[in-house]
Amino acid sequence: MATVSIQRFLGKCLALLPALLMPALGLWPDAAVSERGPRLQALVAPAQGEDPNNARVIVKYRAGSDLARAAGMAGRAQHASRLSARLALPLADGRPLGPHSQGLRAMGLSSRQLVARLQAQPDVEWAVVDQRRSITGVLPNDPYYAGNQTSITPTVGQWYLRAPDNIQVSAINAEGAWAITTGSSSVTVAVLDTGVRFDHPDLLPAAQGGKLWPGYDFVSDNRTAADGGGRDADASDPGDWSTASSSCGAAPSSWHGTQVAGLVGAASDNGIGMASVGRQVMVLPVRVLGQCGGFDSDIQAGMLWAAGLISDPVPNPHPAKVINISLGSPTACDSYQPIIDQLTAAKVTVVVAAGNSTGLDVNSPANCQGVIAVAGVRHAGTKVGYSSLGPQVSLAAPAGNCVNIDGGPCLYPLLTTVNAGTTSPGANTYSDSTRSSLGTSFAAPLVAGTAALMLSVDPTLAPAQIKAVLQASTRAFPTTGGADAKVVACQAPGSVEQLECYCTTSTCGAGLLDAGAAVARVQLAALAPTAVIQPVAGPVTVGSTVRLDGGASAAAVGRSIVRYQWRVAGGDLAAASLNGATDGNSATLTALSPGTLRVSLTVTDNTGASRSAEATVTVAAAPVVVTPPATGGGGGGGAMGLGWMFGLASAIGLLARRRLSD
Repeated sequence: MATVSIQRFLGKCLALLPALLMPALGLWPDAAVSERGPRLQALVAPAQGEDPNNARVIVKYRAGSDLARAAGMAGRAQHASRLSARLALPLADGRPLGPHSQGLRAMGLSSRQLVARLQAQPDVEWAVVDQRRSITGVLPNDPYYAGNQTSITPTVGQWYLRAPDNIQVSAINAEGAWAITTGSSSVTVAVLDTGVRFDHPDLLPAAQGGKLWPGYDFVSDNRTAADGGGRDADASDPGDWSTASSSCGAAPSSWHGTQVAGLVGAASDNGIGMASVGRQVMVLPVRVLGQCGGFDSDIQAGMLWAAGLISDPVPNPHPAKVINISLGSPTACDSYQPIIDQLTAAKVTVVVAAGNSTGLDVNSPANCQGVIAVAGVRHAGTKVGYSSLGPQVSLAAPAGNCVNIDGGPCLYPLLTTVNAGTTSPGANTYSDSTRSSLGTSFAAPLVAGTAALMLSVDPTLAPAQIKAVLQASTRAFPTTGGADAKVVACQAPGSVEQLECYCTTSTCGAGLLDAGAAVARVQLAALAPTAVIQPVAGPVTVGSTVRLDGGASAAAVGRSIVRYQWRVAGGDLAAASLNGATDGNSATLTALSPGTLRVSLTVTDNTGASRSAEATVTVAAAPVVVTPPATGGGGGGGAMGLGWMFGLASAIGLLARRRLSD
């Protein structure tokens, strides 16, 4: 009776509880964003403090224990009454959680105290506190990530990282990717550029708790290095300002590498500044550009060093799996192709900005084979006026645009890290409506950061796989929404510039970058089972039967294969056929005629994920067996009998002995 009464009492109490919540290629036209509470997503958070007088635990009983035998374990565990008698403690059954486990409740003691008493019981395999879980945010807490703050502009904040809507059509949905991974510190993205400001609060060195490896300075020309020397171990950006007498004319420092590095991997979730695409990935600054740019030989040496393929002048202790190149010129690929071939062979993904030639041809090295070339689009998804285009483009991403209100602020730049100095380092800050980050230089790092997130899920991905997934997961280009009625479809590049236009798959790549969809595809593939067909032993000849073995196929950890399916996938279908069951881990193939065919095995796990494998089987003609004629009588030439064989052998032996004696 005591147990029943406490059950009723606890039931009333529990009903009152709330439910558990589950430049290079950038432009510099010379402000930060607003703060908004982060949206929340249901994830496991640290447990809240427990009630000292209301114990809640989850307990699992040992299979074969007295309690298990007493209950027969025919149904689900409900052992409060038995344990109450043992412990001299009123207990109430909570929710049954399986044949061996359940929740338990008690009043007058804490959950941890009840756990201690239960763990002393020989029937109990384990007992844990039934903790309260609350929602936690998947979005970064960096104040400039959000929008809607009236004290700083532009009010859209880091619009390019959010989920797309009917206004910010080209936003890359980094939030969808972050729901799967915020990146791994074991993945490094190299930024080949002007260097970085290591003193920026969002770009601190790893030795100071930041995300930047030391990197290296490959600018060899002392006249344009602007740091007092040639190649050295200091990858910081001293500024790339130039005077009117220089080869590129007068210009203030761009701090271009700092901007690119911030988009790839600015420190995130630190409560200051901005968030980056690769929130937890590392950045390797490789300085290859000084005043008025950099030489190909320096850039190419920096590419090889960044990947760890050369140790000149020093070894690189932090080789990158992704290289971002936001630089280029309107030339053929030429000398860059062998370098890129080496990088792709080493499974290093190279992401390159398409160029800012206002609708003309893609720049080099974005026009090289094996790279991921990125065109730039406006917030509305149309090609931004300055972006290059052409068939070499792999996909498009936001590049920033200001063509919104004549004379008004730049509403859709790509907010990122920057320095305010003109001819020397000044205050570290963030780009704004007067010092906006615009250019395909800043579209490329969004793709490079996404590639790093993909590698955080599956480190084995090759560059071709990353490119294929990025392209397969893109969203379609819009065909409406241009700035005015005069916007038309983009045409193949020629000698005439093209401003804003509606992208096509032959001019701006496969579609709009969708980071969330790309990372989700990688996760799905990484968790899919592995299909394996063992090699067929020995020759397969007409009339023979072959056992196809798929027993080495395996599911991901925590999953199991629930279905096998064999089929003849192609080739010479008359060469063989499957006989008997085709839904087991093996199948039987009967060879019918000479030829080659392909056999496929598809395995499916208990979540519905599947993967296939193929094997080639070649059927040869049956060997010709020559059978001697049967023994016959009379004058026929029958086969030699056994007696004749012995007699002939004896005669040959006798003749041989006589010759030896002679």
